[in-house]
Amino acid sequence: MNKNLKKAVASAAALTMVFAVPTGVYAADGENEKITFCLDWTPNTNHTGLYVALAKGYYEDAGLDVEIVQPPENGAALMCAAGQAQFAIEAQDTMAASLALDEPLGITAVAAVIQHNTSGILSRAGDGIDTPAGLTGKTYSTWDSPIELAMLENVVNSDGGDFDQVTLIPNDITDEPAALAAHQTDAIWVFQGWGGVNAEVEGVDCDYFAFSDINPVFDYYTPVIIANNDYLSENPDQAKAFMEATAKGYEFAAENPDEAAQILIDGDNTGSLKDAEELVKKSQEFLSAKYIDDADSWGVIDPERWNAFYKWLYENQLCEKDLTDVGFSNDYLPQ
Repeated sequence: MNKNLKKAVASAAALTMVFAVPTGVYAADGENEKITFCLDWTPNTNHTGLYVALAKGYYEDAGLDVEIVQPPENGAALMCAAGQAQFAIEAQDTMAASLALDEPLGITAVAAVIQHNTSGILSRAGDGIDTPAGLTGKTYSTWDSPIELAMLENVVNSDGGDFDQVTLIPNDITDEPAALAAHQTDAIWVFQGWGGVNAEVEGVDCDYFAFSDINPVFDYYTPVIIANNDYLSENPDQAKAFMEATAKGYEFAAENPDEAAQILIDGDNTGSLKDAEELVKKSQEFLSAKYIDDADSWGVIDPERWNAFYKWLYENQLCEKDLTDVGFSNDYLPQ
């Protein structure tokens, strides 16, 4: 684990012990019970089911008053662990640092937003980076995350390339297709349902390969919905009611991508989706098929896939603890 990252997370974890607020949610007679949900980023199609559940009254029908908020600078997981939000959006890979602490953050993944990892590497078409080996001798924009770079090294070298010959530059890119078109970089890690779709919208001809197609271990869960552990313990029925309403939102979005996309656009109060209707609707069409995919129902986390990724992290010294069977539960999903 990156020492600076570990130090930062540990310090933040200590702060949550000091500033944590009560996780029990109480309401006056006749009032819906308040739930705060923290996003991981500005509203996008990973979040559509939440906005649908809000707009369609699914939360209200469950007796819940749900507020969707933006993440603080130090992240949604810390806000959730502190009890300032009962639920939040996270990802299995970034959860590892929080779960491997001597005093782990009190969070649990309670649903998979989409069933399979849709992330991979986007590059200019014709540059030869349609497979991992093609990154050899090229420039890659990195967040300098140990897990990110270890995964990239794994797929490049296993494909016959040489990761040592990949030039790494800082990733400060907000529009991936535009950056590729301007030759600011040769390759960028994207989520296909947003960055990949955006390349189509912007008319930039790109190549793409998915990590999960190269190494099945990398078919981990990203993103997931997490919950505060104390809240789950103290309010199990309420948590189940919230998850049932959320599941209805994502099921609706899976079946009605165009209407769901418009609900997301209308529900965005950050302004980030202004003038992005084409991107949102095309992204929604892509992701609506991914929410449930080959699972029996929305939200289910496969323990075998969850554990395979965390085992890989531990075996490759990217995590100081064996996190087998740690950090997830299907118990709060509709049965």
